[in-house]
Amino acid sequence: MNKRIITLYRDGILTAVRENDRFIRFDWEKSESESLIGNIYVGRVNKVVPGIQAAFVDVGDGLTGYYSLTDNKTHIYLSSGKHDRLKEGDLILVQVERDPVKTKMMMLTGRLNLTGRYVALTCGRPGLSFSSRLKVGQYKELKEQIREVLSDFPSDEYALIVRTNAMAVTADVVRDEAFSLLDRLTTIRAEANYRKSGSLMFAVSPAWLQEIRDSRDDELDEIVTDNAQLFEQLSEFVEKNCPTLKERLRLYTDDYSLHKLYSLETELERALSERVWLKSGGFLVIQPTEAMTVIDVNTGKFTGKKNAEETFLKLNLEAAKEIALQIRLRNLSGIIIVDFIDMKTEESRQELMSYLDSLLSADQIKTTLVDMTKLGLVEITRKKVRRTLAEKLR
Repeated sequence: MNKRIITLYRDGILTAVRENDRFIRFDWEKSESESLIGNIYVGRVNKVVPGIQAAFVDVGDGLTGYYSLTDNKTHIYLSSGKHDRLKEGDLILVQVERDPVKTKMMMLTGRLNLTGRYVALTCGRPGLSFSSRLKVGQYKELKEQIREVLSDFPSDEYALIVRTNAMAVTADVVRDEAFSLLDRLTTIRAEANYRKSGSLMFAVSPAWLQEIRDSRDDELDEIVTDNAQLFEQLSEFVEKNCPTLKERLRLYTDDYSLHKLYSLETELERALSERVWLKSGGFLVIQPTEAMTVIDVNTGKFTGKKNAEETFLKLNLEAAKEIALQIRLRNLSGIIIVDFIDMKTEESRQELMSYLDSLLSADQIKTTLVDMTKLGLVEITRKKVRRTLAEKLR
């Protein structure tokens, strides 16, 4: 059973996802979200730097973002009309692609994106495509139906990606959402021509609500909160964006709080702890650094009854499963280096890598198992979207 618990914590909103009696993910954000990802602004070009193929764009409130000219070949001009090269003083429409992270400024893009429950609409790179999870043969008929009902969609100007959630609805539902998003984006672009620099043209919903919208129906058995205001906000959002989940909402009213019922304080401490014990007696040491996260696998009290190679493989497989969970639980991202227990045979190493790859591929955030180095270190990369749990709560 998959349960999403949403409650107030430290002047913010805590989301805890529980699956089969264990927490698999925590997230926390202030009641007024600090994240700007997805917001669309009228930006003013402060400076163009040809040497690094980038521009720096002011989006108001003292915020400046990095705008890649390599990734953004065309621009949505709002000032002096379209011209060949972006120049200082131009007004353009931009969207926040990545929040400021430590010493790095926010990342901006001109490829505006609006995401619904079933489709995502993007400017540039036109065409119709499908989520990789819809590429298997069993969805062939649905895909053909979607292509047919979207035959009049302006896919020569916009990119439309059909999301995994579409497999649970009809093609007509997908079409309705696609054109609804198109109408919204067309309105944003039209109104932006009459707004001043720094104007916020579109604000995304808080991340804790977006995650509900993005969840598949079979991934959420229950959404529970113990706060009446949050329940009202949830109800309004679900009614508008994912009505199929409406019956799964529940307001918890028992005197024994959700915090105590699920020992949330204790579970959060564990999720922030440097050391993670494994059932076998081994343990992980998880150490975030400025450049990467390092995870060390230790034998601890683990003693196998078989030969050393089988013993180490068994421990590494157990550690791999826990590492995949901890990455999601803590929202680790960027470069992750894992130092597993050394194994001598290529067969053992391949079995470990194959198992770890299958675990990481289930992550909703793009996670790539890169390779195992000659020193036996395993390299993983995970897309940076938001700050880690530790950065938010410490």
